[in-house]
Amino acid sequence: MFFYLSKIIWFLVTPSNLLASLVLVGLALAAWTRLRRTGFGLAFAGIAGIFVVGLSPLATWVMHPLETQFPIFADDREPVDGIVILGGALAPDTTMRLGQADLNEAGERVLVAVELSRIYPQARILLTGGTGRLVSEAYSEAEATAEVLVALGVPRERLIIEGRSRNTHENAVFSRDMAQPAPGERWLLVTSAWHMPRSVGVFRQAGFEVTAYPVDFRTVASRNLVVPFVAVSEGLRRIDVATREWIGLIAYYVTGRTDTLLPSQR
Repeated sequence: MFFYLSKIIWFLVTPSNLLASLVLVGLALAAWTRLRRTGFGLAFAGIAGIFVVGLSPLATWVMHPLETQFPIFADDREPVDGIVILGGALAPDTTMRLGQADLNEAGERVLVAVELSRIYPQARILLTGGTGRLVSEAYSEAEATAEVLVALGVPRERLIIEGRSRNTHENAVFSRDMAQPAPGERWLLVTSAWHMPRSVGVFRQAGFEVTAYPVDFRTVASRNLVVPFVAVSEGLRRIDVATREWIGLIAYYVTGRTDTLLPSQR
């Protein structure tokens, strides 16, 4: 129930959807009611919001605090027993049907998985991710990611495939149950830097201690904090991602899935 409710609520509060809806509602009021001035005012506010949010560095300011909670991983020569790769880096159905990786902007998760498999040849690699869509797909993200890793030279026998999870909470719980990490084992958690605080928080709450290995940084260079976007779609995409993550952090904290609102490096 929580999964479906979260998807519906998120669709309604997505910043880009809200701004577009404001324009449509305003135009409808202006065209079909006597509230012409109010309608045109709402439509203008929506259009202005789309350009301001889409072109200004606002989205970067919202995302930056998320990406600075965990530093880039530095190899300290300590042994690594396992590596958890969170899904979200590819389109599973397209990848499986075309026979080639259909990576998205978080594709570093897959590339780093290959790199870490070579640096830590004894480590187990757990791929977690089913489908996060309301309409289910034929293949899970974990299955598709496994096929890509095997094609890139990672032995299949090293892979643990968790393909049931639909959100970060289920990623953590199902991964813990499959990995059965022993006390003292060291597991790296690979996901996008902006998603790392919520991921680490929920893994900790699930009793699965992990070491953050953030990738897919988007705001690390300080100059990016004041640089505007060159396309409206870029700013809207980033504000949608960052807003969703902040809402997820709040929801997970309120529901007890993490014990800290903004988890950070210990």
